Amino acid sequence: MSVKPRIEPVPSERWRKNLSDYNEGLGLVYERLMLNDFLQDLERKYDLKSALEAPIYGMAGVSGINSVILARDGVSVTLVDDNSERLDNIKRIWQELGLDATFFLQSPIAELQFPDRAFDLAWNWAALWYLSDAEKLIGELVRVSRNLVFIAMPNRAQVGYLLRKYLLEKDFVRYVDESWANTNRIKTILRDWECTLLDEGVLDVPPWPDTVMPATEVLKRLGIRSQEVQSHFEGEGWNWSSMDYYSGKRPDLKAQMDRYALLERAPLPWRVKSIWAHHRYVVARVPSWQA
Repeated sequence: MSVKPRIEPVPSERWRKNLSDYNEGLGLVYERLMLNDFLQDLERKYDLKSALEAPIYGMAGVSGINSVILARDGVSVTLVDDNSERLDNIKRIWQELGLDATFFLQSPIAELQFPDRAFDLAWNWAALWYLSDAEKLIGELVRVSRNLVFIAMPNRAQVGYLLRKYLLEKDFVRYVDESWANTNRIKTILRDWECTLLDEGVLDVPPWPDTVMPATEVLKRLGIRSQEVQSHFEGEGWNWSSMDYYSGKRPDLKAQMDRYALLERAPLPWRVKSIWAHHRYVVARVPSWQA
């Protein structure tokens, strides 16, 4: 008899910290800007005009800004969250950027209050394993989409994930259901809904491992407490913010991230890259789609 993992609430500091402090860290900025490229590719290839992100949490750092790139391109964006405080702050952040979106507060997340075929794209990033009813949500994403469903989850096979699980943060599995970091499970559910698998692969493949914690904290937990070493990852010069890029304060940030993307863009099979990739993804077309 299998026992369903107990999912505890996501620790509050994981999203509260960046409500006003937009310093996310190099890894998160890289992750978000690589995701931007992928979303824009989907938008152009499939002529997307509307998108639903539900739920908006999953990626660390500043919550609710994964879909900013779509809104900047003129896509009508709808965002769903189940936390009123977080959603209020997300509205404020979007106002700071001068962008429009539709915001929905909803609990439980898996009972989406939208009509069938309401959006060209329904998606989320690294969120499923926080949900008690993730399978139901996948079905809801299929229902409300008239074209694409896109889901990405952390890659359990990559080095940083293994470091986190077995050395750096052993208790993180208490508040996630790791079985949702298995894209085969997600693909099976999508096929059960008669979706057509269009693409699968890896995203977020920088030259550093994914430990989901600041570099200084990683060094401490590995027993490296040299001030000289830690100083390279602290201070004014170590400020990385997606918001600085979106607001125009640091337009060079994308070019900086591109310099780290050699493996990301290398012409290698994605299964080879998966040894180091931080996330795996699936893109599917819903059965109701008509050319």
